Amino acid sequence: MKRGRLIVIEGIDGSGKTTQIELLKEYLASQGVPLEVISFPRYEENIYGRLIKRYLEGEFGSLEKINPYLMACIFAGDRMLAKDQIEQWLSEGKIVIANRYVSSSKAHMGANLPEEKRAEFLSWLDELEYETNKIPKEDLTILLDIEPRIGQKNVLGRHTDLHEENLKHLEQASKIYLELAKKESNWYVTPCMTDGKMKSLEDIYQEIAQVLYDKI
Repeated sequence: MKRGRLIVIEGIDGSGKTTQIELLKEYLASQGVPLEVISFPRYEENIYGRLIKRYLEGEFGSLEKINPYLMACIFAGDRMLAKDQIEQWLSEGKIVIANRYVSSSKAHMGANLPEEKRAEFLSWLDELEYETNKIPKEDLTILLDIEPRIGQKNVLGRHTDLHEENLKHLEQASKIYLELAKKESNWYVTPCMTDGKMKSLEDIYQEIAQVLYDKI
């Protein structure tokens, strides 16, 4: 049986990841494509996820006071616990769509470090996730690119977390995402805005669907 593909949907908060994944799920299912969806962090499913929830709610202090390396280990633990399930799905030939993955930690934890220290952190995180924890590597990452101020505006009205309420953090995370996209050959950037305004959900979805059609 042909091995499945792990496809990651990334983007800062308010970029529409969950909505687009639901649209993709409906379309692929209608085409008879076997697929599974997994979202990270998994706040209520394990000890790591519950700790992440407490971190994002500000229980451990401000972003500036929390060591990105230590927090990245906790996010990595959540993904490690999903490793066997993801591997099983892939071995069954399924398309696995992940709402956030390692690149999310790269962007959001890296945003809390000075620029000159980020490259070292990103290299360390790759070693932790892929070599030490041996989680599956993604086959394709689709980045939903949105202006941070608009992304933040999109999440207003709901309970915001440490990342969402901090525009500077979102700006730095967005910058890291775009830098990663330039370096990695298996990334595709989907612009969510044109002329300073959000594109329609359908337009964004059509672009993502075309990428998947071309790649898988």
